[in-house]
Amino acid sequence: MQIRIGSILLAGVMFSQLAHAQDDLLGLLGEDKPQKEYVKAAFKSSRVINAHSMEFLNPGTMDFRILHRFGTLDQGYKNFFGLDQASMRMGFDFGIRHNLMAGIGRSTFKKEVDAFVKYAPLRQSTGPGSFPVTVAFVGAATIDGLPWADPTRTNYFTSRMAYYFSAIIGRKFNESFTLQLTPTVVHKNLVQLQTDPNDIIGIGVGGRLKLNKRMALTWDYTHVLDGLPTGYYNPLSVGIDIETGGHVFQLHVSNATGMNERAFITETTGQWGKGEIRMGFNLSRTFQLKKHKD
Repeated sequence: MQIRIGSILLAGVMFSQLAHAQDDLLGLLGEDKPQKEYVKAAFKSSRVINAHSMEFLNPGTMDFRILHRFGTLDQGYKNFFGLDQASMRMGFDFGIRHNLMAGIGRSTFKKEVDAFVKYAPLRQSTGPGSFPVTVAFVGAATIDGLPWADPTRTNYFTSRMAYYFSAIIGRKFNESFTLQLTPTVVHKNLVQLQTDPNDIIGIGVGGRLKLNKRMALTWDYTHVLDGLPTGYYNPLSVGIDIETGGHVFQLHVSNATGMNERAFITETTGQWGKGEIRMGFNLSRTFQLKKHKD
């Protein structure tokens, strides 16, 4: 009887050790725990067309950007449908962290210099602790470089300056479709008329629809809430993104001339219904300045 009990106990101990050994082996070979992953490639550029996108540059990356806009199509064949005229913005954007970037650029429109900082405290992600959208903020300043309209009066450098602040709330719904909302406040230190507001508030919407592996349809539109002075209109741009290696080439049409938020939100003079739209292209080329660890 004692031998039988001892045999049972010995078998139990051996089974327990075998079970532990199997658990250890499964622990080594077992399934990986779910990891939090941030959503990438919502847009192929840090800009939709005119407006900032929810996308960020990788740390240590510089993006050399050329934004080019021709004259209006309604000028006809004498000006080659606007191609004889052009305005442009050349800029350099820098990735600092995965959720922080900054940039500076100069436009021929008003000879304007602009600089911005973009930061995302919340990023769309999947897995444990996931978040459904990206929330980012953009703060920027611009400086008008044109000669003073009236040099005989007392002019101040601060009168050349304007500022804008944007909040971006965006979501990549799937591999093909991204949508974002962009409320923006633009403040001008100096306005043209006393009746013109110094602060203008607009609500922007931008999106991307992937057409195939290398092409996507993009658009952005901003609606000014309290209306604009006579002769100015809400900006609408529609484009096609084409990926070519390290480049992102974008062909688009827009009724806006300016290529920063102060310019295209507050000083768009073209009307789509009258053919006062401009063909243009944006070219983005990224360079890795410093290696980074994911």
